[in-house]
Amino acid sequence: MLEKTLTAFITVLAGVSAALALYWVLNKISELLPEKYEERLKPWFYILPAYLAIAIFVIYPAVQTFIYSFKTKVGFPAESWTGFDNYTTLLASDAFRQTLLNTFLWILFVPAAVVILGLLVALLADRLPTKGENAVKTLIFMPMAISMVGAATVWGLVYDYRPPGRPQVGLLNGIVAAFGGDPIAWLQQNAFHFNSFLLMVMLLWMNVGFAMVLLSAAVKGVPSETLEAARIDGADERQVYVRVVLPQIKGTIVTVFITVLIGVMKVFDIVFVMTNGNFNTNIIGNEFYLQFFNNNNQGAAAAIAVMLMLAVIPIMIYQVRNFRAEEAAR
Repeated sequence: MLEKTLTAFITVLAGVSAALALYWVLNKISELLPEKYEERLKPWFYILPAYLAIAIFVIYPAVQTFIYSFKTKVGFPAESWTGFDNYTTLLASDAFRQTLLNTFLWILFVPAAVVILGLLVALLADRLPTKGENAVKTLIFMPMAISMVGAATVWGLVYDYRPPGRPQVGLLNGIVAAFGGDPIAWLQQNAFHFNSFLLMVMLLWMNVGFAMVLLSAAVKGVPSETLEAARIDGADERQVYVRVVLPQIKGTIVTVFITVLIGVMKVFDIVFVMTNGNFNTNIIGNEFYLQFFNNNNQGAAAAIAVMLMLAVIPIMIYQVRNFRAEEAAR
């Protein structure tokens, strides 16, 4: 443990030192230029490393992934072209279509539930005394500090199943057994995708605190004059929140929703640790892992990554446009 800690510390120190040295050298180079060129080129010297990093670590891998999605699974990089076979094979598979359906359920349920619960907690906590509000928000925000693998381990103790007659470690089955019932294999209950919704609860538990913090700040930023004016005009508390507060924090709500949505589309850890996609819980992030590492099918894995990128890009474009519209309105 000590060795890993020291390695991480040295790595961070070396990275920061190298970045400082790089920018010091670039600054010195810009100072050697004639003054009229220095003023024009110095900003480019500072942003050039960032652009270079984006090109190497984002653009190049994205282009290569797109190319690999049209190649066979043999070897990596594969040499033989297969056209759209990887895409058609995946989309023709009942298992993959079920994976897309499960992913769609996550997209449909989790972001909306996170926003609603986060807003509800923010509004209710805002009514508490300062100490009580801080305590409640701290407790709800704490799961954000846990990794998804750690959260899956914690919730594994909630959903754990042992055969009848054995001591029940899982919290839910402990309650069921205490009332005289038989233990239930919760994560194997795939009727109406019940086990997938149980996994979604874990992501809600982790993200409600994030939504609460942003939405609470937005609610506190609503001018008190508008609230008082609404109350003087005869609006009750529900009308104040629905017709006055919510329209003024719409931008924050959209930001939280899209941020959680993008995170949901990339979810992998929870499903991998809890079920590995079994019992009809598979989602697209886990399917990518299974195709790449378990099936050694790099072409199909690349095709899945491309599908995911194509789904995320329009959402990111909308988010950028929404942000620019908000900035222009201020």
